[in-house]
Amino acid sequence: MEKIVEFSHVSVEFPGVRANDDVSFSVNKGEIFALVGENGAGKSTLMNVLYGIHTPASGEVFVKGEKVTKFDPKEAIRRGIGMVHQHFMLVPSFTVAENIVLSREPKKGILCDRKEERRQVADLSREYGLEVNPDDIVGDLSVGLQQRVEILKTLYRGADVLILDEPTAVLTPQETAELFAVLRRVVAERGMTVILITHKLYEVKEISDRVGVMRRGKLMGIHETASVTAEQLAELMVGREMAPTPEKEELTLGEAALEISDLHADNNRGQEALNGLSLQVRRGEIVGIAAIEGNGQSELLEAVAGMRPYRGKITVNGTDVAGKTPGEIRKLGLSHVPEDRLSTGVDKDASVSDNLLAGKEKEPEFSAHGIHLHPKAIRSYAQKLYEAFDIRGAGIDVTAGSLSGGNMQKVVIAREMSFGSQVLLIAQPTRGVDIGAVEFIHGQIRAQRAGGAAILLSSADLDEVLSLSDRILTVYEGKITGEFFPPYSKTEIGLGMTGTSKEAAHE
Repeated sequence: MEKIVEFSHVSVEFPGVRANDDVSFSVNKGEIFALVGENGAGKSTLMNVLYGIHTPASGEVFVKGEKVTKFDPKEAIRRGIGMVHQHFMLVPSFTVAENIVLSREPKKGILCDRKEERRQVADLSREYGLEVNPDDIVGDLSVGLQQRVEILKTLYRGADVLILDEPTAVLTPQETAELFAVLRRVVAERGMTVILITHKLYEVKEISDRVGVMRRGKLMGIHETASVTAEQLAELMVGREMAPTPEKEELTLGEAALEISDLHADNNRGQEALNGLSLQVRRGEIVGIAAIEGNGQSELLEAVAGMRPYRGKITVNGTDVAGKTPGEIRKLGLSHVPEDRLSTGVDKDASVSDNLLAGKEKEPEFSAHGIHLHPKAIRSYAQKLYEAFDIRGAGIDVTAGSLSGGNMQKVVIAREMSFGSQVLLIAQPTRGVDIGAVEFIHGQIRAQRAGGAAILLSSADLDEVLSLSDRILTVYEGKITGEFFPPYSKTEIGLGMTGTSKEAAHE
C-alpha cells in the first residue's frame, strides 16, 4: 500500500497541555481511515497539524513521501490536503458558487466571470454526486447541504486527501447515509483518501477500512476495522469497560410543569415553523422530540426559552411567559441547553469560569449587591463544577473557545443543570461529544429526571431520543404527528417524522 500521509513521532504542545504525545502512524492512499478518541484526546489537533493550522513541537510529517517543512493551510492545500471542520467556515450571505470559488474565482479580464463560476460549480457537483444549486444562498440551506458546499470547496481546490471533522454531528440519518455513499464513491472511483474524525463507533464500523484510537494525546493503536468490535474500540478510547445503559426507572409523574397550547412561530426567513403545536411535560418525565431538521423543533425550544416571538400560550411552572425575557423565564425555574453551543451556549472569548457562573453573578454568594464580585467564591464554585462535570482542558482560567467541542458542551450542561430548575429544555445534548462524555451527560439528564425535573429533549440522534425518553412526540412541518410510548418502534417513529401514518405507508 502506498503511504499518502505519515506522522513520525509528532508532539504538539499548548500552554499547560501536551495535546499530541509522540504520535506515529500512516494513512494509505485510497482508504477511509477513522480516527477516534474522547474529546481532548488530540484527534483534531493532529489533523490540524496535517492541514497546517498547528506546527508540531517535535516530530515529522510526510505527505506523498515529501517531508512537510512549512505548516500553513495554503501549503497544505497546495499538497492536496482539504479539511472540512466541525463548525463550517462558509459565508451565509454568499451563494453556493461564491462560497466554493472564494479567493479562486474564474476571471473575465479583471472581473469575476459569474457564468463560468456557476458552470464550474455545477460540473463539479455533478462529477462527485454532490448535487447543489449554485445560485442558492448558503444561509438558507440545511446543514447537510452546507456540508456538501464545504466538501465541494475542498475538491475545487484540488484536494485528494479529505479530512472530515465530526461530519455527521449535525446530520440526519438520511443525510449521513447520503454522505457515506458519496465518500465510498470518491474513494472507489477517484482514488481519494478520506480521514474521518468521529465519536460514533457504529459509523466507524460501517464506513472505515482502518481505525486509529487516541487517548489523552497518545496513539493507543491502529486496527483493521473488520477485526475489532465497537465495544473494544470504546474501551480503548476511555481506558475502561463501558457501563451498560441503565434500565429506565419507574415513572413517578407530578403535575405539568411545562404547558404549550396552540403555538405558532416563524423561522428566521419569516416562514411558519410551528403550526398550532400543543404539548405538556410533567415533572419526572423526559419527553423527546423526534423530527428531521427544519421541522420546527428548534423554533419550539427557542420560543419556550424566550428567544423567539410566538403566538399561542406557554406556561412554565404555572406562569404565563408571554412577553418575558430569557432571564425572567429562567427565574421561573427553566434552564436551557441550546442546540448551537457556539452562538448561544458559551461566550467563547470569556473564561471557562465566567461561562460556568453566567446567570448567577448577582447572587449574594458571588457578589455584594450584584456589583462587587467575590473572586475566591467564584473560583471555588467554578472549580467544583469543572471537576464534577469532568471538563477537560487547561483549567478554569482559559477561554471557553480554547476547549474542544465536547468540553464546551460540558460547560453548558454544567451551568444549566446547576440552577436546580424544575423545567429543562435540552437540544442536541451530545452533538460532537465522545462516547465517554455521552455516557456522563446522559447520566446527568437521567439524574435531573429522577430529581423531579420536567425535561423537553430534542436531538438529531434518534437513538439518543429513544434511549432517554419516557415519551416521544414526532413533529413534521411544525405539527405533532404522533405520540409514542415504550417499547418504541423505530419504523413507526420514522414514519411520524416524515408526516406519514402507519396505515398510509402500507397503502
